[in-house]
Parts: sequence; C-alpha cells; structure tokens
Amino acid sequence: MQRSLASFFAIAMVCGCARGGEQPKAATLAKAPVVTIDGSSTVMPISEAVAEETQKATGARVTIGVTGTGGGMKKLCANEIAVANASRPIKSSEVDACAKNGVSFVELPVAYDGLAVVVNPQNSWASSMTVAELRTLWEPAAQGSIKRWSQVRPGWPDEEIHLFGAGVDSGTYDYFTQAIVGKEHTSRGDYTSSEDDNVLVKGVAGDRLALGFFGLAYADQNKDKLKLVGIDDERADNGAGPIIPTAETVRDGTYQPLSRPLFVYVAVSAADRPEVQAFVTTYLTRGGALASEVGYVALPERAYELARARFEKRTPGSAYGGQGSRVGVTVLQLLAGEG
Repeated sequence: MQRSLASFFAIAMVCGCARGGEQPKAATLAKAPVVTIDGSSTVMPISEAVAEETQKATGARVTIGVTGTGGGMKKLCANEIAVANASRPIKSSEVDACAKNGVSFVELPVAYDGLAVVVNPQNSWASSMTVAELRTLWEPAAQGSIKRWSQVRPGWPDEEIHLFGAGVDSGTYDYFTQAIVGKEHTSRGDYTSSEDDNVLVKGVAGDRLALGFFGLAYADQNKDKLKLVGIDDERADNGAGPIIPTAETVRDGTYQPLSRPLFVYVAVSAADRPEVQAFVTTYLTRGGALASEVGYVALPERAYELARARFEKRTPGSAYGGQGSRVGVTVLQLLAGEG
C-alpha cells in the first residue's frame, strides 16, 4: 500500500518515531545526531521514507523542510543544511553561490518522476493536448490574452480556463517551463501557484474549468478527483500520439517531454558524518523500492551503482554541467558518460 502523500506536508518535520507507535523520549531525541534536509516538495515523500529507514537503523533524527528546490539550494549553498532535495538539476547561479561560500556538493539522482497535466473529471473535452497547445497556454505572451478553452483548440468550450501550477521556486516549475515553453523559469504569471502540490490538487478537483500541472505521484494519489491529460509531443514525430503518464511510460521514456529525474545534493562538508552516510547509503540502496512505494519510478539499478560510486568518491559538481534541466536526456546516459 502506498503511503499517504498528504501526511508528508509539515513545513518542518522530524522522523524519530519509535516502533509500536511509542514516541522516543525527549532526552533521547535531543542527544541523537541530526540530518538536516530542505527543498523540493516533490522529492520530500521519498526522503521521508528513507529517513524512516535511517532512523530505524541508526537512531539519527532527520528534519525535512519544504521550501521548494530553489529554497533548498539557497540553504545548501549557505551551508545551512546537509542535504537538498531537488526536482531539477542545479543551476549555474546556484553553482556560483555555492562556490562563493566555499560549499562543495555531490549530486545524486534518486528516482524518476513524470509531470502530470490534469483537469477536473467533469471536463469532457480535454482528454489530450499537444506540446504546442500547452505552449500556447503557458508561454509569457499568453498572459492576459489566452483566457478561454476555445482559444487553445477550436471546438473546445468558449468558457474561461483557470490555471494551477507549481510555484516559481519549485523545480517542477523550472522543468515544466523548460520542456513546454522552451526556456526555464519563463511562463505566464496569471495562474494560481503553490509549493504545496496538495493545494493544486484541491484547486483543480474543485473547478470544472481548471487545468493544472504537478508531480505524477500526487495525481495518482488523487485519481478519483482528477483526470489525466495525454500529451502528444509532436516534435518527436514517432506516430505514438498522446501518451498518458504512468510509471511504465515514465520508465520507458515514451512520456515526453514531461519525464524527469529527481535528486538529492549532499554537502561534502557533511558527507563524512556517520548519520549522513547512513542516510545516503539507504537512499542509494533502498531508495528505488521506497520511491516506488510512494508513487515515483525507480532508476535502473546501474544508475544507482554509478551514483553510489559518485558518493564514495565524493565527486563534486553536476553531471549536467550546472546548466539546469536537460529535456530528453536520461540519468544513465549522463552518469555512464561521466564514468
């Protein structure tokens, strides 16, 4: 049974629960070593599952904040946390910020995710969309101009369209804009945004005219309240037509261009601490199974092997060259080339 994603969204939470539901004594918690994490709301459920496994094995506490990928990177580069959760690769501006503060990091891919485009179940017209239609709807020029469903595709209702999507500090926002608009961190601004995917789910679920985007895991957890939209990447010219996001289509790469890798970034200064080593080792040995348990897609085992070697060697920097998202490039391709 999958874990409930809704239970994961405290602003900062502590994984320190004892077996059988008993709470550990305050004195014990105070003395336990702590692994501090912040960043992506998308990656947070996987990190929380890994944290539980780490606590059982070591007694260490893991505190997890949810300030978005950008917020986590800021804290990592300010040397305030040991690990940053990230739903996109590190940007050049963040690489520069880390270097300015003398912070070295190890980039570790941990799972795949698909970005789901969803509508309300009462929406009877939008079962699929092309990348071009999504671009028409989300590009900066659409702001104040593309306001009705009929403007996206002739024949669709001449009614208002209400948009919901990830906040601008989110890696989900960065990846979506790169994949759909063609330039990271660029889109129309007149939409309802949130770093909390549950807010977006609620917004689309309660509005017949809504369309939104967020991580596939949240769509799967709320499939009775939402309707998935198939995406037709006409640029691929493979005749596949619209593809619905599923674990299978994300894993085999047919759901394009909205399949992406997820990461944790570990501060080298913290990497030798036993509790941090235990957390990372658990992530790279059990993370695939735990990712699947909370609704994400495990990487190929070879990718985890290469990631473990990266951590053991404390290989600094990004396999993505610090240039952010690269649509259509797999983790295994990058890590194998690096190796």
